[in-house]
Amino acid sequence: MLLSTRTVIFFTLFIFISSALAAQDKSVDSLKNDIISNIPAEKKLSAYVSLTSKLSLVSFNQTIQYAEEGIELSKKLKDSLSFAELSKNMGIAYYFKGEYDKAANLYFTAARIYEQAGKNQPLAYVYNDMAKLYRKTRELKRASENYDKALAIFRALKDSSGIQMILNESGVVYEYQGNYTEALKHYNTSLQMAIRLKDEMGKSWCYNFIAGVYVLQSKFELAEDYHLRALAIRQKMQDTFSIALSYSDLGILYSAWSKPERALYYFEESNKVAERMGYKELVANNYAEMSKVANVNGDYKKALDYFTWSTQMKDSIFTSEKNRQVEELSTLYETRKKEQQIDQQKTIIQKRNLLIGIISSVSILALLVAFLLYNQYKLKQQAKLQNEITEQQQMAAKAIIEAEEKERSRIAKDLHDGVGQMMSAARMNLSSFYNNIEVPDQTQQKNLLDIIQLVDESCKEVRTVSHSMMPAALLSKGLPQAIDEMLSKISGNKLKILFHAEGFEERLDSNTETILFRVIQECINNTIKHAEATELDIALINDKDGISVTIEDNGKGFDYANFNEEDGIGLKNIRSRIQFLKGTLDFDTSPGNGTLIAIHIPVQTVTA
Repeated sequence: MLLSTRTVIFFTLFIFISSALAAQDKSVDSLKNDIISNIPAEKKLSAYVSLTSKLSLVSFNQTIQYAEEGIELSKKLKDSLSFAELSKNMGIAYYFKGEYDKAANLYFTAARIYEQAGKNQPLAYVYNDMAKLYRKTRELKRASENYDKALAIFRALKDSSGIQMILNESGVVYEYQGNYTEALKHYNTSLQMAIRLKDEMGKSWCYNFIAGVYVLQSKFELAEDYHLRALAIRQKMQDTFSIALSYSDLGILYSAWSKPERALYYFEESNKVAERMGYKELVANNYAEMSKVANVNGDYKKALDYFTWSTQMKDSIFTSEKNRQVEELSTLYETRKKEQQIDQQKTIIQKRNLLIGIISSVSILALLVAFLLYNQYKLKQQAKLQNEITEQQQMAAKAIIEAEEKERSRIAKDLHDGVGQMMSAARMNLSSFYNNIEVPDQTQQKNLLDIIQLVDESCKEVRTVSHSMMPAALLSKGLPQAIDEMLSKISGNKLKILFHAEGFEERLDSNTETILFRVIQECINNTIKHAEATELDIALINDKDGISVTIEDNGKGFDYANFNEEDGIGLKNIRSRIQFLKGTLDFDTSPGNGTLIAIHIPVQTVTA
């Protein structure tokens, strides 16, 4: 239980990078004024980046608000590096709020931009943030992989501060694994670097981590010495944030050391500082630890109060577990009251009944807890299996689509470079033959001209099929241009086609472009072959919610309610491709009323 409580301390290592946050109020106000003032957009964007960096450890909601505003400005200015920095800062805020899925998505976005831009130092810090997130969710293998990436970059850059930070952070993974020897090796190496760098705050964090391992090893005197060293540095630097954490660590130490009075004193001191800061999670964790101390002391009323305060302050992630613990404490408290009443009555029969009741309650509670734990484990395993099945299905679908596109490309290339070239050569030879001989027979001359014309039309047909299978515009210009080029070859007197596209200033992922092109191509072919339509409207919109495609014709429609997609290979392929992109596909059609096809691809897929 000590390990899980210390988690709140470990994830706050952002303070390792920026200390003395209380002294930043003036610069924060100045940056806020820059944002609302009439200054050039580039300087305003820089203010957004600096402001969110300063607020990311102070006000999570403000960080998210300003980051969202800054991201919109960075898009207008096409400043990808500022976009990445704002995404990272917003990810930090979501991390502290406990919304890890949003944090992870933002971290991945920032990392991808830094990788493409070759910005290694900020990339290393994002890897560190991602590792801490995986460490928080106990995916320790992935955490270690990201720490290794960050450490490799810092070593290549000879960045001593970065190396020292990663040694401390990655040591926690070994601590979670119970490998205290390797954890201490990391912490002590980091400590020696902090001493050489004369980094006092860095030294305090090393002392803090080393002390945490000694607590887990029940080496309480050593743990006390290192915790007090860390506290002395933080008090000297007047860093209230880390002081609150030191007080909490000392409370955990003395609780494990069976010194409840000291433990309660330091937990209360930590809460005084944390409450002034508005650091509710630390207060909640302190109350949880104080509940344990009171429970050991037999003060079940106080234990219940502490635990109730703790659960009221935490979010709903572990609601069921908290309710179970509250019920357990409440049962113990009521049982003790009954015991006191029975002692006052001094009746042997009532004491015996109480003992039977206690044994029964404990047995039932034990069975209930065992059932709940087993059920929770079973649900987790089922979810894990389902996730693995879904991932395998996605991988298989991707492989099939990629293989199909490669085969299309190969056939198109063979048609263009092989058959097409041969047909062109044949046409040239026939033309040369026709020009170099005299054919007196008019019928034979006409037949020869017909053969030349037939070869010429075959060349055009091969070229058309080749371009249809792998349009050059899709590779060089993008999705809207490829569709427009395809439609220009189709539209005529019998079928009037209107096409509108917007929001495609930047290219999409190549897989997304290819799949959408094939889907739209198939829909158009279906309209031409089956709909008997005279008008076809196509709209392609890319906005903040994702990509929307609508294809509407005024043809004869069909009875979709009774339509079997198993018999319609084209529609089945369309649906499978859209499902691969995690999108939705809807039909609105009936006999005699035309057909409307609506496709939506979510923004997560487009930006993945």
